[in-house]
Amino acid sequence: MRIFALLLLVSMCLSGRAGPADGPTGLRVGARLAEGGAVKIVCFGDSITGVYYHTGARRSWCDLLGIALAKIHPAARIGMINAGISGNDTAAALKRMEHDVLRHAPDLVVVMFGMNDVRSQAPEVFRRNLEKIVERAQRGGAEVILMTPNAISPDDTARTPERLLAYAQIVRDVARERSLPLADTHSVYAAILTADRPAWERLMSDNIHPNMRGHKIFAEEVARVITGRRVSLAELPALRPALPRVLARVRAGEPVRVVAMPPYDALIGPALRAKFPDAVVQVTSWPPDPLSLAAIEAQAKEIGWWKFRRESGSQPPDLVVVAVPSGARAPAGRFYRSYTWVLNWSLSMELKAGSPQWDCLVALPSVAEGELQGEARAMETQALEVLGGQDIPWFRRQPGDRRSAVELLSGELAPFLAL
Repeated sequence: MRIFALLLLVSMCLSGRAGPADGPTGLRVGARLAEGGAVKIVCFGDSITGVYYHTGARRSWCDLLGIALAKIHPAARIGMINAGISGNDTAAALKRMEHDVLRHAPDLVVVMFGMNDVRSQAPEVFRRNLEKIVERAQRGGAEVILMTPNAISPDDTARTPERLLAYAQIVRDVARERSLPLADTHSVYAAILTADRPAWERLMSDNIHPNMRGHKIFAEEVARVITGRRVSLAELPALRPALPRVLARVRAGEPVRVVAMPPYDALIGPALRAKFPDAVVQVTSWPPDPLSLAAIEAQAKEIGWWKFRRESGSQPPDLVVVAVPSGARAPAGRFYRSYTWVLNWSLSMELKAGSPQWDCLVALPSVAEGELQGEARAMETQALEVLGGQDIPWFRRQPGDRRSAVELLSGELAPFLAL
């Protein structure tokens, strides 16, 4: 029920805000989309725009914006270019703008900075840099939409919500002074945070980065600004293949390196070979702590992308299979955040050359443990809520399904490896 309440709250936040997107915006891009024309859009920002583990390392709001616009104008030909890079502020953005934005000759540039400028740029420098970004994009023939950065946790001492709000206001001021369309996503997130902090937490991967639920809000809001129409991204088209790294390896006849929690350390090889008989599967077992979710979270950090960031010579896996047992417990109010970080550490950190560094697959407890009852069933329900914020494949046992765990795994792998 929380998700339905969250969607209602977001709808109320959006419908209660006046602005240029409440009707036709006057953007040339909006008119071209409505005519079924070709449009090229660059999304320019930091890690909140780029494709990183916070959303599953496959898609971000830039991709979702393309999906949203295609739902509104299915005849249009839409090209989306993601120019988001982790750690960037407006100073770094200006240095790479020619290569990452202008050389694509975009029709529209959607700009979201500020989250890192709060720590690195004085307010007047941030304003000046933002104005330069707008001017360069416009000189290149592109229209510009400005976005405010999302509201952050009140517990963030590095940025502080008050300081971020001041930078969001600078974005609003620049948009108003230059008559630019504004996607004020800071106001949307702040309204949710004020009304229902647990609902806001369900939008977040950590204190500042939204998860896939949060990125849907970004995309819906920008689509509204472009077209003057609302669209829902509650349901997204599934990624195919869901396990691209594994598929590429087996097709090339290369070994598939797997890190898997039991019993999938023993099951993943036979399941892959059921579809690809010649597959060579090299498995490293990851025995999780059976009782402590915090301990599993610590394990995930030690075997996941954090390890490969520290140890540049280490060989990463091609697949990580996460199967947290139903007995794993967390202190009251900590399950969602801790399970989120089990996934965050287990995922490929970022998309590189159009592909994640490795795939991640989640098997929920019912697959190996059978139909669940009581606390075990409640744990799986909580895990499903976390997975609703990630863009990764997962599977569970449906009521009445009597297949063995290996049969379930084999059955699920086939569509996950389909194009």
